Amino acid sequence: MAEGLRERKKRETRQRISDIATGLFLEHGFVTVTIADIAEAADVSVNTVYNYFPAKEDLFFDRSKGVVGRLSRWVRGRGEGESAAAAVLRELREEVEAVSPRVGLMEGYDRFMRVIHGAPALRSHLWSLQQEVHDDLEETLRKDTGAAPGDPLPGLMAGQIGWIHQTVMATVGREMVARRNPDEVSREVLVLLDEMEDLLSEKVLNYAVRGAR
Repeated sequence: MAEGLRERKKRETRQRISDIATGLFLEHGFVTVTIADIAEAADVSVNTVYNYFPAKEDLFFDRSKGVVGRLSRWVRGRGEGESAAAAVLRELREEVEAVSPRVGLMEGYDRFMRVIHGAPALRSHLWSLQQEVHDDLEETLRKDTGAAPGDPLPGLMAGQIGWIHQTVMATVGREMVARRNPDEVSREVLVLLDEMEDLLSEKVLNYAVRGAR
């Protein structure tokens, strides 16, 4: 269905507010910038900002919905004979090898991480997002394998698979804050991924293998 004019204008307004807010946060810090500052810079009312973003943290993590479902998308898209963990390892290797901004391998990512480190509210929100990633992946694994509601295995596996992703993101963030070259960090993280795979048990590596369709 084609996007209507009203919907397009709302999407563009939302994006403009988000972009302006991000610029202000990076320049002045999350704690210092107020919703009123953002509204003034975007030439909208404070209520308009709140209509699109219920909390200031939502402005900073505007693209978090895509991140929350990332592992589940990778698992659902795995190929025949590929396990859930193998799919996540493969996708992460591809992103890291491509020096992709989607995993933080980009100039300027250190500024983004420094804003988070300087704001307890953002650190707390980031922890909540990580929990959402886990819960989303657990639900995906539970449905995919047909596990019973009380079966703890999907949750345990989601924790193991999520550890791979969290470790990569934390490592990239730490190294980029240290102003490392993204290409160098990419090469080191590829080695780290191999080391993490070696630490995973056969049970994890062979969980939820996709059969022939």
